[in-house]
Amino acid sequence: MDDTTEPARATGIRITTLAERPELADALWDMKDSWPEFATQDSIAWMLYPRMMAELADHVFAATDEATGEVVAKAFSVPFALHVAGRDGRLPAQGWEQVLMWAFSDLRRGVEPDTVSAIEISVRPDRQGEGLSGRMLAAMRETASARGFTEVVAPVRPSGKPAEPDTPMHEYAYRTREDGLPYDPWLRVHVRAGGVIDSVAPLSMTIGGSLAQWRAWTGLPFDEAGPVRVPGALSPVHCEPERGYAVYVEPNVWVRHALGPASPPGAVS
Repeated sequence: MDDTTEPARATGIRITTLAERPELADALWDMKDSWPEFATQDSIAWMLYPRMMAELADHVFAATDEATGEVVAKAFSVPFALHVAGRDGRLPAQGWEQVLMWAFSDLRRGVEPDTVSAIEISVRPDRQGEGLSGRMLAAMRETASARGFTEVVAPVRPSGKPAEPDTPMHEYAYRTREDGLPYDPWLRVHVRAGGVIDSVAPLSMTIGGSLAQWRAWTGLPFDEAGPVRVPGALSPVHCEPERGYAVYVEPNVWVRHALGPASPPGAVS
């Protein structure tokens, strides 16, 4: 998730759901983003992103530049049941991956959702710095409220954390500035929008691969045992050369957004 600076608001932007504009599906897939290559290798994402596009299109958002018609930002979310037996309103330690699995398990079994979780908000690199991530978050909140949901949650990937891979997430997540707002820019966007930091999801995403795969994804040698600091990673990757693999376990930060009264549904401009 990116575009977390605090600049002037972009104009001429139209935000709609994929259900409203299914012709944007290919453009959503093709939009360039800032995710590091290794972060696109999560097996849960490979399985479930196509299903989000196909089965939950009314929870997928596209921002288009009205002058060019190009997609400049995208957002994915999923409805799921949080306040049911076994979950009991507690956000999971497995974070991003768990909420995706819950959402599609609920969909298959016909369980009524009571919460919406953000999955991704990405902005095209050349359009970052225009406040588009905040607008996509606002669209997600407003749409969920209009559909009767009372809460949006988000397993946030703090944008400043790659600069401090060795800092424990429990320490980083709760660091604040002098004004009391979060130190991290992306967490700050969420809190300014009304979100409250709930907890750390210590194993939100797990990516394993052979040493050859990690070398291809990162350009690093991966030839020494122990932690490897990879650009874009929130924590070090654990390398096991004698066993031929490396594993990355990413912590995220759960943020809860309580929603106000519902507003009429429709495109957000």
